[in-house]
Amino acid sequence: MKHMCLFVTLLSIALTVTAFADQEPIRLFNGKDLTGWHADVPDADNNPDITPSFVVRDGNLVSMGDPKGHLITDTVYENYRLEVEYRFAGKPGNCGVLVHASTPRALYDMFPKSLEVQMQHKNAGDFWCIVEDITVDDMEKRRGPKENWGITEGKERRVENLTDRSEKPLGEWNRMVIEALGDKIKVWVNKDLVNYGYDCTASKGQIAIQAEGSEVEFRKVLLTPITELSPDERKD
Repeated sequence: MKHMCLFVTLLSIALTVTAFADQEPIRLFNGKDLTGWHADVPDADNNPDITPSFVVRDGNLVSMGDPKGHLITDTVYENYRLEVEYRFAGKPGNCGVLVHASTPRALYDMFPKSLEVQMQHKNAGDFWCIVEDITVDDMEKRRGPKENWGITEGKERRVENLTDRSEKPLGEWNRMVIEALGDKIKVWVNKDLVNYGYDCTASKGQIAIQAEGSEVEFRKVLLTPITELSPDERKD
């Protein structure tokens, strides 16, 4: 009987290890084409021959900036670590990664319902609430007066990051890591913890990359399923 119990215990451990081993990284961008993604560009509705907002060039995924819109995964994801390596190809500007995206064009007839992790030059790591919400420590200090908070047009939707000094000089590659688990989201830029939010009103959805006026190159978009958030002091 003892041997049987030991066998069951070992089998249980083996199955658990196998379950963790199966959590292989997923290359959301394959380096060749935009398989697994679709674009939502409002200006393309009435102009099928419009210049693409997203292309693959020299092995990189490139957001051309205009026409404005979003490149959205076909698949819904939850509980993951998303690694993105990006740089502004020319002039500094604006872009972002949207997590937990759902209803398209929910804000300003452009942005899908989501939580944006900002990539705008010198503001990387800010949260922007897009018909979803999130809480951070020092909320009024980082979002402004409570009476102005909101998640729709005209409301205070920006939640400032913890540091604006984590980005590399223009032309160099930045590494952003976004961990989303349950209702919590953590963001690192070049190893610095730049934001941590909780009580997010969404816990799963599609992932989107913006075209928002500036050309941005992405050489890595890698997603790994997780079961716990990494500690703040992680050095990788």
